[in-house]
Amino acid sequence: MSSYITRRILQLIPVLIGMSIIVFSIIHAIPGDPATVILGDQATPEAVAELREEMGLNEPLVKQYFSYVSGILTGDLGTSLKTSKSIQEEITPYLMATIELMMMSMIIAIIIGVNAGIIAAWKRASWFDYTAMLVALIGVSIPVFWFGLMEQWIFAEKLGLLPSTGRMNAREPVEALSGLLLVDTILQGNWSGFWDVLKHLILPSIALGTIPMAIIARITRSSMLEVLELDYIRTARAKGLSGFWVLYKHALKNAFAPILTIIGMLVGLLLGGAVLTETIFGWPGVGRYIYDAIGSRDYPVIQSGILIIATIFVFVNLIVDLLYSLLDPRINYR
Repeated sequence: MSSYITRRILQLIPVLIGMSIIVFSIIHAIPGDPATVILGDQATPEAVAELREEMGLNEPLVKQYFSYVSGILTGDLGTSLKTSKSIQEEITPYLMATIELMMMSMIIAIIIGVNAGIIAAWKRASWFDYTAMLVALIGVSIPVFWFGLMEQWIFAEKLGLLPSTGRMNAREPVEALSGLLLVDTILQGNWSGFWDVLKHLILPSIALGTIPMAIIARITRSSMLEVLELDYIRTARAKGLSGFWVLYKHALKNAFAPILTIIGMLVGLLLGGAVLTETIFGWPGVGRYIYDAIGSRDYPVIQSGILIIATIFVFVNLIVDLLYSLLDPRINYR
């Protein structure tokens, strides 16, 4: 196992290098000058030239790239061109906010999607099966931004049940310890703060998790239908085991491998969808952080943010590969 993990990590290196080159090239192809964006259209050419010199934008692109990569290898993500602050320190709270949103979205998607798929397979060709798959089809088809706006209109504006923007009540801020505010409020025993943070989290997490939930439901149903036709399931039923034990103890474990695969792949979908979701709901996450950086042509922030997202995605898929051996003892990594 250790040798396999080492090989997989080494395989990630060219992937990340290739990603950094692609991102660097695309970002620098974006029209516009960061110095002009920072100083404004009324800035003199002398001031713009001086700022470009200070930011190192006059250096050849190859030199800029290798300077950036050498900084990453030493743990330095660079400095924001807009705020002149360390990106590593500046991006951390945004990254933790996105992780919290992704975790809640994935929890919702897995709990509802897996159970809906299991019941749909168990009640094949029933009204529940048809309804669940119809809802899943609609869930996959609905754009995230439209669904998010509808949530805000119904639950925030019309019903007034949930807040439409932000991560917490600005008048009663929560002290951030780990950056995961739900965890922080529990550690502090701040239950009113916990409820406030949870209310702010519900709408964006549902909007972000709808498409993954629908995909997981369809994959779970398909995988469970195959497993439920196997002989050992028929034997379990013949022994008089309850439907719950047949489904969740015997069938689900063997059907979960493809579900786990799609969950790992959906992490990338969540990271991509986070940009829209965080913008709509005013969520202070890394997606919105990168979005604002694009507007100001803040190259180091955009590069670092995308590279962090890519790194999270590839490492999540590495973890998924390793979990296969726990689900299926026949898999032996050497």
